[in-house]
Amino acid sequence: MKVLLFFGLVAIALADVTRFEGDKVFRLKPVLNEHVILIRELAQKMEVDFWSPDSPDQVTVGADVDVRVPARYLDFVFTILSQSDISYKILIQDVQVAVDRQADSKGSPRAHSYTKYNTWSTIESWINSMASADASLISKEEIGSTCEGRTMTLLKLGKKSSASKPAIFMDCGIHAREWISPAFCQWFVNEALNTYGSDSQMTSLLDQMDVYVLPVFNIDGYHYTHTNDRMWRKTRCRVPGSSCYGADPNRNFDAGWCTIGASTYPCSDTYCGPTPESETEVKNVANFIRTHKSTIKAYITVHSIQLLLFPYSYTYQLAADHSELLKVAEGAAAALTSLYGTSYTSGPGATTIYPAAGGSDDWAYDLGVKYSYTFELRDTGRYGFLLPESQIKPTCEETMLAVKYIAAYVQQNLY
Repeated sequence: MKVLLFFGLVAIALADVTRFEGDKVFRLKPVLNEHVILIRELAQKMEVDFWSPDSPDQVTVGADVDVRVPARYLDFVFTILSQSDISYKILIQDVQVAVDRQADSKGSPRAHSYTKYNTWSTIESWINSMASADASLISKEEIGSTCEGRTMTLLKLGKKSSASKPAIFMDCGIHAREWISPAFCQWFVNEALNTYGSDSQMTSLLDQMDVYVLPVFNIDGYHYTHTNDRMWRKTRCRVPGSSCYGADPNRNFDAGWCTIGASTYPCSDTYCGPTPESETEVKNVANFIRTHKSTIKAYITVHSIQLLLFPYSYTYQLAADHSELLKVAEGAAAALTSLYGTSYTSGPGATTIYPAAGGSDDWAYDLGVKYSYTFELRDTGRYGFLLPESQIKPTCEETMLAVKYIAAYVQQNLY
């Protein structure tokens, strides 16, 4: 009886796991307004997953559109594309194959590794282990719980001092499916601790400043991508009055909230939430930054799709510090490119990719955190959110150069 019950539970668990057999990722190239209209109409007729831009509302003439099409809709989509003159190519022939091939690194699946995508339980254990590694250099601080009750823990790096020090705040994993992002925060913490005392720049940084690192912002969503749906993006709270779950945490900050590039539809991947900071995770981070507003001099948030952005995204208006922010971004991008030749585009979010309200970098900047940046890590579409583990190391190595460039500039230009 117990054996039957066990297999019954296993069958139920497996039934809840979303599979992507036969799904394809298309890159569409709209060059006419008619193409834009057609793509938006397709999105209304079927459930497609926009990878870039984030939603059909952000589709514009001249900008590539990367979209995952479920297998059941392929015949219809191919028919529509053949009847139109939209240029396209297929980036990923079978999404499930790409999902399965993502874990191409060696090593135990349960042991923590800096070159694989660790589960939340593994990262949580790693956080506790790192926090006790060197009391003079690192400590941890709980800033609240997620919607599902998981603890959000910051790691604070910096030489312990009796005096208050200026700080940098960095978070990873706002969007659950962007696994390369939390991988970088883990890499950064390890690199900082291991090079302190031997790398003059890192030593100077941690002597003079503190760095707050939130390894995974959207913990519930990240956990869900490992257990149920690899393509999940949002938080995981049930939306009141709806059958849908979660909001986009990077549309939930109080920065032009829900005015542009965000949706009021609870089932949308860019749902802005019922109110600014309605999401527990967003509220926890915002409260921490507000409390430490006088010392936090830079804010860095890490996403994926190979860009280095800064305010604004909720308006086309240039930031008051635009020239300086652009200069620093271009310098950081050049440092990154110097290692492997990876090309990064820099600029304000709205004009560089698309307008989007409620973002964390815009919110931090408007709060008074002058040096506010969004990193979008590899790649530009070949793998999308399914970047193989074999690319974690080079991605993190090159990104470290850019982050250190920004940190050094901030350190020398405190305000």
